[in-house]
Amino acid sequence: MAIPAPAVPRTLTCRAVLFDMDGTLVDSTPVVEQVWSEFAARYGLDSAEILRTSHGVQAIDTVRRFAPPGADVEVLAAELGAMERVRTEGIVPLPGAAELLSILPGDAVALVTSADRALADIRMDAAGLAMPATVVTADLITHGKPHPEGYLRAAELLGVEPAEALVFEDAPAGIAAGLAAGIRTVAVGPNTGPLPNGVLHINDYSSVSATMETDAAGSRTISFLL
Repeated sequence: MAIPAPAVPRTLTCRAVLFDMDGTLVDSTPVVEQVWSEFAARYGLDSAEILRTSHGVQAIDTVRRFAPPGADVEVLAAELGAMERVRTEGIVPLPGAAELLSILPGDAVALVTSADRALADIRMDAAGLAMPATVVTADLITHGKPHPEGYLRAAELLGVEPAEALVFEDAPAGIAAGLAAGIRTVAVGPNTGPLPNGVLHINDYSSVSATMETDAAGSRTISFLL
């Protein structure tokens, strides 16, 4: 029997770290699938197709795509949001996420999520994760993922150029958004889809470590061992 060669450690260095939330820091998949399935059944929509295409995308964009003809998209999106905000059972952090967040400099971390701020607060709290000081939610941008606006806004708020940042993402739309922003992107978990060339993949953060260094000029760098 052939013995697989041990994985070669990979190092990425950056000045700021941008995390998606659902599927990247927080495992909310059971809740997300439950809510969308109920919503689809209520309006006679194709739940399988919704679940296949909705990960990482703003809820209103998915509602707009699948809503029955003539439906009030804003009303339906608000209804869906109300359903999401009361479902927290089973939401947990990804392995190693809490430990990683606890050692990263707070002024070098941002959350960039397709959820609105209320839902982001609820899910991060349910998972027992501290909310970063810098947060870019759906209600703060015009264009949702796969558009790069959210990641570009986060890099600007943290005072770094896109090339100096690193994105962690789990869904094809989010990975596309990070790359479109010109930011190196690491894919997380099992739902990433086929990965573009150069995108590294991790299962979770259980084997990820980070170290910080500050040079003589006071510039700080973060090095990730993946």
